[in-house]
Amino acid sequence: MAYETLLWDVQDGVGVLTFNRPKVLNAVNARTIDELDEVVRVVERDRGVRGLVLTGAGEKAFVAGADIAAMSTMTVVEARAFAERAHGVLARLELLPVATVAAVNGFALGGGCEIALACDLVYASENARLGQPEVNLGLIPGFGGTQRLARRVGKMRALELVLTGDAVGAAAAKEMGLVLDVLPQDKLLAHAVAQARKIASRGPVAVALAKRAVHAGADADLGVANELERQAFSACFGTEDAREGMRAFVEKRAAAWKGR
Repeated sequence: MAYETLLWDVQDGVGVLTFNRPKVLNAVNARTIDELDEVVRVVERDRGVRGLVLTGAGEKAFVAGADIAAMSTMTVVEARAFAERAHGVLARLELLPVATVAAVNGFALGGGCEIALACDLVYASENARLGQPEVNLGLIPGFGGTQRLARRVGKMRALELVLTGDAVGAAAAKEMGLVLDVLPQDKLLAHAVAQARKIASRGPVAVALAKRAVHAGADADLGVANELERQAFSACFGTEDAREGMRAFVEKRAAAWKGR
C-alpha cells in the first residue's frame, strides 16, 4: 500500500515505517496521523509482522513536531479532535503486541518526541535532539507528552523539559532515560532493526503478554501489578508456543513458533 506521508516496508517479519515529509523535517499533520493509524492497523491484523521500527526520512529529523502552519488556524473544537485522534493512534501503537522501536535520527520535537515515547525502545543518532517545545508557541504537548514523558524520565525532569521548552541532545537524553543508546547516524537504523528482529525471534505470545504486563502494571499498586504478572505467566502454559519453546530448549534446537 502506498502512503502520501509515510514509507512502509516489511522485510523478514519486521516493518519499517519512515515518516516521509523531509521538506518540513517530517512534521506530522492530520494526514500523517491517519496513515500512522493505517499502519498500526496493518500490524494489529498481520501476524507476519513481528516487529515495528519507526524512523524519519533524511538525516536531520525523526519528526520535528506537528505541522504548525496547519495548526495555526485550528479552533478549540478542531484542536480537541486533532489531539483525540493522535492520542488514540499512539495508545494503540503503544499497546501493539509486537516490539516497537524508534530510531530517532535527528530532531524529535513536540509530536515527534511523543511518538517516540509511545514506542517500547528508543535509540538515537548522535545528532538527535529531543524535547517538548510547545510552550514556545503558547501551547502544551497534546499527544501524550505531559504524561508519557513524566513516566519515562520522572516528574521533575519532565516538568523542566515541558516548562522551559528546551530540547536536549542525544547524550543528555540517554542520561535521563529518554533514549536507551546513542549510535552513529549510519548505524542507527540497522541497530534498531536488529533489536526488533531479535525480539521477533522470541515467542510471540510471550512477547505480547510481557508487554501487556509491563504496561498494565506500571501505574498499578505493586500487589496488583504482581497479580497481573502471575496471571500472564500462568496463561503462557496454556499456549502451544510455551510447550514448543520448552521442548525445543530440552531438545537443543530452535523453536518453531506458532503464535498461539
